Amino acid sequence: MASHLKKNLYPFGREAKGSKRPKRVADMIKNEIALLLLRKVKDPRMTNVSIVNAEMTKDLRRAIVYYSVLGDDEQVAKAAEGLERAKGFIRSHLARELGLRATPELVFKRDLSMEHQEKMERLLKEINIDAAPPETGS
Repeated sequence: MASHLKKNLYPFGREAKGSKRPKRVADMIKNEIALLLLRKVKDPRMTNVSIVNAEMTKDLRRAIVYYSVLGDDEQVAKAAEGLERAKGFIRSHLARELGLRATPELVFKRDLSMEHQEKMERLLKEINIDAAPPETGS
């Protein structure tokens, strides 16, 4: 019965404490990669790349880094190629700067939220134009 009371006194236990670390590490990785792209990466394919978000697995072995690219499909493809090519350089930089026990594997994924937002705005404008009452001349 005593152990039952102990559980009720500390309902969040280790799980709640441990779940904050992946978020903190993901934020550090996002910031480091963004700074790295601004300051040290000289690849012209990555001039319009922005790091949007990063997520970590709970065991901190894999980081999913979301990026967006300003430009057409060709620039998007070149940016994806450039990020894949610079993955080792970025990972070694993270190892030096963050001092983690194990440097996570990096997975780059394109963030499509900006494109979805633009599409929704375009659709809303079309709806607004269609719904506008005709103007009457006086």
